[in-house]
Amino acid sequence: MTSRWDWETGEGLLGMDDPAEVDAALDRNDGSLGAAVIGLALNCPPEVVSPRIIRALELLPGPGRDFPFTAIAHLARLDGRLTPELYEALRAEGLGRAADHAIDDTLTFVPFRDLPPWLKRRWVYVTVTETLLRWMRPLEAVGEAWRTVRDRRRP
Repeated sequence: MTSRWDWETGEGLLGMDDPAEVDAALDRNDGSLGAAVIGLALNCPPEVVSPRIIRALELLPGPGRDFPFTAIAHLARLDGRLTPELYEALRAEGLGRAADHAIDDTLTFVPFRDLPPWLKRRWVYVTVTETLLRWMRPLEAVGEAWRTVRDRRRP
């Protein structure tokens, strides 16, 4: 029997729905592990994927860490929830690194009431900042128009 997943080329791994296959890839630290973890996130609930994402984060170096955080982002988008371990992984990575998109997607797709306190604070900060910037844009346009009119009056 041939596998639906080609571990050499990565073909089909985004359709991954077998946690045992991902466990075997984790054991051998497979080069296509990142794509498999993302595929598992697309096809399985957070409770199934969470321990595998955490393990992948421990195994994958540098830029390879983007894959598990992309998997977390997909879980937030598709399921609207994460496990406590995944929230902790996001917090440990912090902002300005590989977790940025996953944190943004979590703030967007997970209900506020389900967020841990540190992410609720982040949500408030982002919401207030974006609102203030939105309010200031028209004021900037008025100021720019006034400067243009004022500069035309000068000899």
